[in-house]
This record gives sequence, C-alpha cells and structure tokens, in this order.
Amino acid sequence: MTLDPDALVATARDQTGLRDFGGDEFREGLNVLAKSVVEQSRLSPEGLEAAHQQFVRLLSTRLQIEEFYRDHPEIDDQDVPAPVFMLGLPRTGTTALAALLQRDPERRSLLTWESSTPLPPPETATRDSDPRIAATQMGIDARHAAMPQLQAMYDASATASTECHDLLGMSFRTEHFCGQFWVPDYTDWQRECDMQPAYHYHRRVLKLLQWRCGPNRWHLHSPVHMFALPDLLSVYPDALFLMTHRDPVPVIGSVCSLIGTLQGTAGEKPDASALGHMQLETWVIAVRRALQFREKIGEARFADVYFHELNADPVAAVAAAYEKLGLPFTDAARSGMASWGSANPRGRHGTHRYALEDCGLDAAKVLDAFAFYLDRFDVHLGS
Repeated sequence: MTLDPDALVATARDQTGLRDFGGDEFREGLNVLAKSVVEQSRLSPEGLEAAHQQFVRLLSTRLQIEEFYRDHPEIDDQDVPAPVFMLGLPRTGTTALAALLQRDPERRSLLTWESSTPLPPPETATRDSDPRIAATQMGIDARHAAMPQLQAMYDASATASTECHDLLGMSFRTEHFCGQFWVPDYTDWQRECDMQPAYHYHRRVLKLLQWRCGPNRWHLHSPVHMFALPDLLSVYPDALFLMTHRDPVPVIGSVCSLIGTLQGTAGEKPDASALGHMQLETWVIAVRRALQFREKIGEARFADVYFHELNADPVAAVAAAYEKLGLPFTDAARSGMASWGSANPRGRHGTHRYALEDCGLDAAKVLDAFAFYLDRFDVHLGS
C-alpha cells in the first residue's frame, strides 16, 4: 500500500478504466499532501490503507465526473444562483444549524451520501430511497461502533447535511485533510494556495448533483471556507453568508479533542500541546481572514447566528438570519425546522467531555488570541 502520487493516479485510472481528470490542478495538492502524510503523520498500517483508499476514491470520483460530463455536456449550462455558505469557528452549532436549514424545501443541502458517491447523480424521485443511502449509513455505523465516543462529538448520518470536504478534496486543496492527519507542511501550503481551482470544481459537482434533483439554491457549510473567501466569491459572485459565533474557549477544547481522536485512530496520536497550539493558530488565522473579507465587501451579505440564541430558540435564530439576508422564510420551512428541533434535542447522543488543558492551553491564552473577535461580536462567554 503506497501513497506515491503517481501510483495513486495510476490506481484510480486502472480501477475506473478512465484517464481524463479534467485538468491537472489537483496534482500539486496531492503531491504536497501525500509527502506530508508519509513523512509527518506516522500512520499505522491500517491508517495508511485508509488514506490510500480515500485518495483513490477522490481521484476515481473525479475521473467518473469528467466522463459523465463528456456524455452530458448540457449539465454545464446550469446556474448555481446565490448559494448560502455557513461560516464560523468549528464546534459552534454548525451541525444543528445545517440540519435546520436542510428542512427548508425551497433550498438544497449537500447530503453525506451524495457527497461521497455523487454518480450517478441523484434523482428527485429516489433521493430518499437511493441504495447508496443504506451503504453509506453502514459505513457510518461501523465507525461509530469502533469509536462510540465519536457520535457524541459529531452527529453524522447518510442523509444529514455534510461539509464540503469531498467537493474540495477532489482538488486536494482543503483544510479538512489537516483535521484527519498531522500534516504541518501541507497545512502551511494549503493556507496560501490558490483556491479558485478548488471552488471551480466544487461548483462543477454542485451542477451535477442538482441536474436531476433540484432545487438549485444551496445551503453549504464548512469552517474551512473562511480561509479563502475572496477565491470563493470569484466563483460564486452572488454568494451569501451565515456566520456562527461561540465562546472560543470551548470551541478550541472541543475541536482539539475531536481532531486528536480522529488522528489517533489513523496512527500515532500527535503531541497534545503541539496540536492545541496549531489549532489555536489555525482558527485565529481563519477568523481574521473572514473579518477582513467582511470589511472589504460590507455587511449586506452576512447574517450572524449566536450559539446561545441557537440553543434558546433555533427557529427564531434562523428566521432572523433569513430576514437579514433577504431570504423568504416560508411556513413550510418554519414547520420543518420546528419539528426537527423538537425531535433532536442537544446531547441526545451523549455528552462530549474534554478539557482545554489537555491540549496544552488555558482559557486566558485562548481569550487573548481571540480578543479581536470578541471585541467585534456579542459572544456570550461560557456558552
């Protein structure tokens, strides 16, 4: 089992019988990532095999997407108008907020099963019964069985809204890989790389997914979008943004616990203090970039959702955000969100327990690092 980039590309081509990746902009990221994983992640044999399978899957999916576009070039004629991107620090209620937004029948969310296996593209008539749903859920259930603590950290299901990791991952340009593996060299490269090619491919996949299964107005979410908002806007010039907010002290403690767990399953667990300081630096950079972007383009495209408000009255929090962005909040959306909120109380899968001190940090250091952020927003500390 190898992570040699040329061998990965050859394996994907052999498995699919296809050769055209629709460009080679993915190669630089793949080269840097593979080298960083091999040299810095200290993977176990099982972790190496999982990484190999993941990278080959992303490459194979890209090959299949390009083949499908060749057979159906009309897909590219579609528009992806005014998508709403959810931003903000990780662990700020984004999973719950995404689940609420998914209940708006006028808009479309990226679901876990269609993100991981987008071909053939979903169809409206079978979107809720596609056999890929059961297959994806089996994989999630197996992961939860192997790591029971993970479900309390991150509530995933085949039919839940998911982050854009696969869509950006097919270009091998995303911070998501830095959560899976200890890859400081890739992290440094990814923070400064040109993200326009990744967002162009991101849009290409959305067109494919909506071709037979509307609507074409998307809710999308991931904290990593904060790193490259000018590049995102160059591809989605009419994009709108929801930004979530929470006390950064529990945010950093929670994200370190989650990432440490994930990286520990793939190999030698990274040094806790090194992980803590890297995550603190990472999300300070991300938030600074997001605020600089807001200052440049103005507030009209942004709505803020606070963690304490989302917990107190989730439907009211979403309704206020819709109003700020000028989006219609229909009775159907309100009813669907209220029903989901009642059926899915916070903590239903247990409590995620963590301590900031376990990652070599303390509250004072985190609050000082995020002072610029706390001065700007009405974040309730301790929530």
